[in-house]
Amino acid sequence: MKRLEGKVAFVTGAGGAIGSAISRRYAEEGASVVCTDIANDSAARTVKDIIAAGGRAVSTYCDSSNAGDVKYAIDYGFKAFGRLDILVTTAASNDPVATVVDLDEADWNKALAVNLTSVFLITKYGIPKLVESGGGSVVILASQLGQVVVPRRPAYVTTKAALIQFARSLALDHAKDRIRVNSLSPGAIETVRVETRFADMDAARKALIPLHPIGRLGQPGDIANGALYLASDEASFMTGADLVIDGGYTCI
Repeated sequence: MKRLEGKVAFVTGAGGAIGSAISRRYAEEGASVVCTDIANDSAARTVKDIIAAGGRAVSTYCDSSNAGDVKYAIDYGFKAFGRLDILVTTAASNDPVATVVDLDEADWNKALAVNLTSVFLITKYGIPKLVESGGGSVVILASQLGQVVVPRRPAYVTTKAALIQFARSLALDHAKDRIRVNSLSPGAIETVRVETRFADMDAARKALIPLHPIGRLGQPGDIANGALYLASDEASFMTGADLVIDGGYTCI
């Protein structure tokens, strides 16, 4: 039997590299997947890949920092498959590199909205559907920068650290509902978001690989495998934890 057979997963940022990898991995393990993204064409491509591989998935537009969009998307997914068992939040914003003095207020507010408020909204409206379905699992993507800090990233490190505590808070409140809540903190992953901070991916590797003792950058599939574990029954005694998949970044 597949590890997520009969489960329904709702994934934000499903058009991005990590969100797409998680969606496809879940489908491989038997889950039906509701793929959402502010870039709906990207989410639709993820759905196309899942269906082509024999899986079940639907997509819908969702700006996860907008309450109306979130409520619609949650209801859409619940109606499409008749239940929700897993919530995964991957949507994130790249903040400018700046000290707090130089950081624009609009950029600070955007980081809060996309990185933090969006997760509040997804869980606020999604958890009642998990309760209705008999329980489930919530996987919140944080970051290794929620554990350690780097210079000139105040908005990003603050919101990612907040997500780790937010997950712990939800884990405590909803254990009685048979809902497990964990965060997952990736290191540097080979994605477009990482590449955009450098001249190209080769430059990104040159700068970032030395910070990861394992000797390489992560791949989206590395994070998808961790997210699969957290959503599966193999992690049935795990809640309120932060799973760090960072190639040893936080060890140095």
